[in-house]
Amino acid sequence: MPVTKSAKKALRRDRRKAKINKIVVLQLKKAVLKARRTKTPAVLTSAYRLLDRAAQKGIIHKNKAARIKGSLAKTSKKKSA
Repeated sequence: MPVTKSAKKALRRDRRKAKINKIVVLQLKKAVLKARRTKTPAVLTSAYRLLDRAAQKGIIHKNKAARIKGSLAKTSKKKSA
């Protein structure tokens, strides 16, 4: 357990951020699953937007966001063709 006052504050801050990040990751997973199932342009756009925002805020790595977006685009092309 943290001893100093600043370490205690940091622990509280980190726990708050972890909760928020977990919520964002769960929303992201739901959006990606929905995009894989329906493959409509509106759903894909919203999934891309969530991925970009999560990557920008550092919740997921930017290359992971790009990889997921690429796989979604690939599956949507197969579906439409």
